[in-house]
Amino acid sequence: MTGNDMLLWDETLFKDLSVLEPDYLPDYFPHRDTQLNALRFALRPALRGMRPLNCLMVGPPGTGKTSAVMKVFREVEAHAPNVMPVKVNCQIDSTRFAVISRIYKKLFGISPPTSGVAFRKLFENVVDFLVSSEKVLLVALDDLNYLCYEGHANEVMYSLLRAHEQYPGVRIGVIGIVNDASDLYRLDARVNSVFLPEEINFPRYGYAEILDILRDRVKYGFYPKVVSDEVLEMVVSYVEKTGDLRVGIDLLKRSGFNAERRGSRTISSVDVEKAYEASKLLHLCRGISLLSDPEKQLLELIAGKGEIQAGELYRSFHELTQLGYTRFYGMVNKLQSLNYVDADFTGKGQRGRTRIIKTKFEAEDILNCLEKA
Repeated sequence: MTGNDMLLWDETLFKDLSVLEPDYLPDYFPHRDTQLNALRFALRPALRGMRPLNCLMVGPPGTGKTSAVMKVFREVEAHAPNVMPVKVNCQIDSTRFAVISRIYKKLFGISPPTSGVAFRKLFENVVDFLVSSEKVLLVALDDLNYLCYEGHANEVMYSLLRAHEQYPGVRIGVIGIVNDASDLYRLDARVNSVFLPEEINFPRYGYAEILDILRDRVKYGFYPKVVSDEVLEMVVSYVEKTGDLRVGIDLLKRSGFNAERRGSRTISSVDVEKAYEASKLLHLCRGISLLSDPEKQLLELIAGKGEIQAGELYRSFHELTQLGYTRFYGMVNKLQSLNYVDADFTGKGQRGRTRIIKTKFEAEDILNCLEKA
């Protein structure tokens, strides 16, 4: 490496490191116009002081669901002072009291007392504020499935969706954000009868879309010539395996740090390879941690066998969980859609077709992640 190629100790490759953070909201938000317009249309009644349509944003991790909601929320805050949008991270706020506390803090600017106050009292304060100020509340429940796992989804959704029946004049809309709509099977009939969401689907990004989006992050995140086209395409090929854009953004950042550690002014393919080795398990483990307990049990059975026929897998799974075939079938399809398993039909079997199920990652890596989850 010549002197000109060396990075000085006080120099950096990053023009703006915040562009490579997972929660960064870019101005350039391509390949999601259909979803953004569907969400804007559903929320339009709120701008006229009416209850908006409820929505359900569905798609695999890293496909832009939360970013789309935050982008539209930012527009709403800029142009509609009568609408109060609140995003709740249900991984963190996974109880009825935690959700209403998050809403309370957004409306009043302070957190409510953590003890000595009943949920009902807090909820009445929120509702009274909305009615007296004539404001519409929009609540985005990010990772709504976590409320389902903890058993609080029905309480939270029922309180928000049926508030207008008990408190005339209150207007609340709910946006659920989930990786898989089948996670919502736990919602009971009285909630489903009022939720009736507009379902907005977020498919995996394709190669060209990932390349386009990451090229924009490179443009604003790094100085010129730090990331070559070849290196960027290498990053994109890694991301395409998962379809999770966050993997690519994290890879770019880690690769940049690796290059800086070497004192280089450019990122090399070796920097990317090292970054991927460090980050691939991180993302696999994060994804697995989002699965429900039965889904984790099913994945563990598959990883333990390496390769197994669907019938045999179902018998083991049913013995372990007592769950029926419909749930089992849905979970196998979900694990396949998340790219954790292959579940292809073969020509073998008594009726001519049977499904062979095997993991797409090293079984050891999956079992390590399940241990931590």
